[in-house]
Amino acid sequence: MKSNNPKQQPEYSKLADIYDAVMEDVDYEFWADFIDAIMLKHHPNPVDVLELACGTGSVSLFLDELECYNVMGTDKSSQMIQKARQKNEEMLCNVQFEVMDFLDLQLNSTFDVAFSVFDSINYLQNAEEVLVFLNEVESVLRPGGLLIFDFTTPKNSIHAIEYLNNEEGYANDNYRYFRKSSYDADNQLHENTFRIEKLANDQETVLQEFSEVHQQRIYTLQQMLDIIDQTAYNIRAKYSGFDFDKADDHSLRITMVLQCPSNQ
Repeated sequence: MKSNNPKQQPEYSKLADIYDAVMEDVDYEFWADFIDAIMLKHHPNPVDVLELACGTGSVSLFLDELECYNVMGTDKSSQMIQKARQKNEEMLCNVQFEVMDFLDLQLNSTFDVAFSVFDSINYLQNAEEVLVFLNEVESVLRPGGLLIFDFTTPKNSIHAIEYLNNEEGYANDNYRYFRKSSYDADNQLHENTFRIEKLANDQETVLQEFSEVHQQRIYTLQQMLDIIDQTAYNIRAKYSGFDFDKADDHSLRITMVLQCPSNQ
């Protein structure tokens, strides 16, 4: 029986059960190779690497398989970290996964590189939160260390609605999901609402139903540059998409490469 009032869940709690299915078209190995190439291009000898908002850990795990980094993955969602630890054990990797909010980094060690991918920064709803994030990461980077993060732009949201809205699919353990996606261009807000159903073994009877709402603030390149300008970071690069072309106002996804002062 289908519920008319699905249980509202915190972001990335119940979604953890279907996350890898939702993201099955994402080439995480390619993404890890891209981060690896950026690190090698802009840092002479990175060893200790921190991933922020790592989700179920796929990028960290692929980086670990390169066998040249000590990798730690962190995420605010304990459910996501549980999945990441399971994958870490199954893949015989050595990533250290910890539950942690990237706006409040409680770490006793420092890193050569910190990175965050798949527009996790867009979950920060205003410039003040982005500044908190930038300053928190700076506090755990070594002198000359790098912060690499990507964000999506208004052009990407306008394009993404075409394939994200009304998406549906199945995941392991008898889950079915539906996604509604909308973009408010005036306020630069992108919202994704997931309805997640736990099915019986017949794959039709709905045993439980859950809902999660994810809201992202969509930044232009200039807005992000204005925020970074308020910090001590030096901008080493801004890349468009997944290559080393310089980002501009037409870019859909932008990867920023920031460097801490070497004399901090």
